[in-house]
Amino acid sequence: MEIKACIFDLDGVLCDTAKYHYLAWKRLAGELGFSFTEAQNERLKGVSRMDSLEILLEIGHVKCTQKAKEEMAEKKNRWYVEYINKMDQSELLPGVLDFLEECRENGLRTALGSVSKNAGVILERLKLQDYLDAVVDGSQVSQAKPDPEVFLKGAKRLGTDPSACVVFEDAAAGIEAARRAGMKSVGIGDPGILCQADYVIPGFEKFHAEMLDQWF
Repeated sequence: MEIKACIFDLDGVLCDTAKYHYLAWKRLAGELGFSFTEAQNERLKGVSRMDSLEILLEIGHVKCTQKAKEEMAEKKNRWYVEYINKMDQSELLPGVLDFLEECRENGLRTALGSVSKNAGVILERLKLQDYLDAVVDGSQVSQAKPDPEVFLKGAKRLGTDPSACVVFEDAAAGIEAARRAGMKSVGIGDPGILCQADYVIPGFEKFHAEMLDQWF
């Protein structure tokens, strides 16, 4: 089936907010008395906040009450919001704006499919609202990736059959979610980590919308 829509993850795909997540989680780990590496942070990509916290606590061998976990998650998010409120359009990843404009020119519908509950703030800071036909974020879904809910809701908002959608993701959980949704996928980043994607590219530089017709 012809590709009619593109659905984008946010962190690590359109912009590098992933680094702010990492800084906030690393800061929390430091408070708890253990180190947290970028390699370990790969496990958190595309995962919900509370599930990410569980992974972090597992890494640090920390056990605590549910109330303490909720307080930790809130603290981490507060730090993260402090970081992202300083963002501007210069933090868009290379080639993103050109690709979004090409999608418009080629008649492709576009949507955000992110489990981030801060997506609205980030889109506003990056001035991306006019480039997206639909936005589905963490405030509108109950299941985290690899569950396909966020992508299926995106396709529904766009009025597009899932099989005519291609998902752009930087996390293995997101690629799996795209597969479960019956969508095509393009991984952004490391081919080793994103080996289940249909195609993997280093980023949007030198990538053009017409390539989707050639690939799919």
